[in-house]
Amino acid sequence: MKRNATAVWNGSGKEGKGNLTTQSTVLSKTQYSYGSRFEEGVGTNPEELVAAAHSGCFSMKLSFVLGAAGFTPDSIETTCTITLENGAITNSHLVMKAQVPGISKEKFDECAAEAKANCPISKLLNTTITMDATLI
Repeated sequence: MKRNATAVWNGSGKEGKGNLTTQSTVLSKTQYSYGSRFEEGVGTNPEELVAAAHSGCFSMKLSFVLGAAGFTPDSIETTCTITLENGAITNSHLVMKAQVPGISKEKFDECAAEAKANCPISKLLNTTITMDATLI
């Protein structure tokens, strides 16, 4: 399986602007700029997209890990915060809350740690990955 996205950038790094389009067209010429990346401008930015990818990938991986352990989650909600410092992503922090009927806290923590270590986006990122996992 291969997926793709295209970025178009016009102009200088600070004054220019660009757009992103994904293969599925969920993003279709979606605006991004210096302002949307480093300030509070309108549009998306690469770090926000990495956060979306990591939270989505982790949540799905956790569902598979729980399923392999004999549990079906009612819900998994994950927020990812990407930290960009001095031109590098220095941390990806996952905050996850899940409802998983019949699971012990110990088994839940074990499954969450396995998903954190083994989701494809975790494996891709060359940064520190931290997590707060809550069983509700």
